Amino acid sequence: MALIRQTSPHTLGANQTPRVMQWVLAASLPGLFALTFFFGWGTLINVVWCSLVALATEAAILALRKRPLSFYLKDGSALVTALLLGLALPPFSPWWLTLTGTVFAIAIGKQLYGGMGYNPFNPAMLGYVLLLISFPQEMTSWAPPVGIEGHPAITGLGEAFRAIFTPGNSRLAVDGWTLATALDIVRENRSLTMPELWESTPQLTGMSSIGWFWVNLAFLIGGLVLLYRKVITWHAPLGMLVGLFVMSLVFWGGSGSESNGSPWFHLFSGASMLGAFFIITDPVSGATSARGRFIFGLGVGLITYIIRAWGGYPDGVAFATLLMNMAAPTIDYYTQPRTYGHKKPKRGLAKSE
Repeated sequence: MALIRQTSPHTLGANQTPRVMQWVLAASLPGLFALTFFFGWGTLINVVWCSLVALATEAAILALRKRPLSFYLKDGSALVTALLLGLALPPFSPWWLTLTGTVFAIAIGKQLYGGMGYNPFNPAMLGYVLLLISFPQEMTSWAPPVGIEGHPAITGLGEAFRAIFTPGNSRLAVDGWTLATALDIVRENRSLTMPELWESTPQLTGMSSIGWFWVNLAFLIGGLVLLYRKVITWHAPLGMLVGLFVMSLVFWGGSGSESNGSPWFHLFSGASMLGAFFIITDPVSGATSARGRFIFGLGVGLITYIIRAWGGYPDGVAFATLLMNMAAPTIDYYTQPRTYGHKKPKRGLAKSE
């Protein structure tokens, strides 16, 4: 009797695209809750608004491309892009700001290249960088965390909704109580020692600052859930955190006025944990091999610190991610594992010898 010839793969994995996206959405809930608790309802509204715009934009472009709407909208990739952008944006961002960034992320960052699986850059970070370069004032207007004098009186969901969607009035409502983030405070400081800065600045406390420490801890917990479920691997997150830790340790500067902040401060400030576990782990725009993912994450961590310490922006996760997205094909070329039964191929200069 003739045997049935079957080609690999011979088993089906449980982590299909929709399920992976669902786990990413679920793992982000602790971070979303922490941001909403410390900075108000604006972050939750941002995420919901970004999600609606992302789905509408994706549906419109799929219709123009004559692609089946149900099949592509159900994979959850548009929602994950909207989620990451909504989490990264300042709370109470004007509705038109989130609209612009989300449409650009889906239309240009994703669909222009052919849709999911073809985008060379992280779509959410493309949308974020577009907004940061085009509207720097709105993108750096963060509300003081809860517990700090000057925390916005916009505590109700309805009031927050009106502040974001009232034409011509939302910015006036926000500008009166925005403060610089902890990363920006440390970066701009050149007169006070670190103990003096911590004592004179109410939002700085402990290893990081009020709100941001717990936000990063929440995203760390969500990231560990993704690792436990094997939705992501440890290589890229560890690489980024190691790169950020080493750079901040080398250029720490102690407690003097020229200090760029301690390693723990950088690990638990800004978008460190969000970037490590949710942004750079994008399987499409990042490196593919295990060693390549670690190098990719290491590069993101190094560049993030360089931008934080000496660049023109308080945080650099988005720029660092996009720069390493461009380097991902080269990293993959030099880090592909040896195929079983074959010798390791010569590459680069060794190949021409």
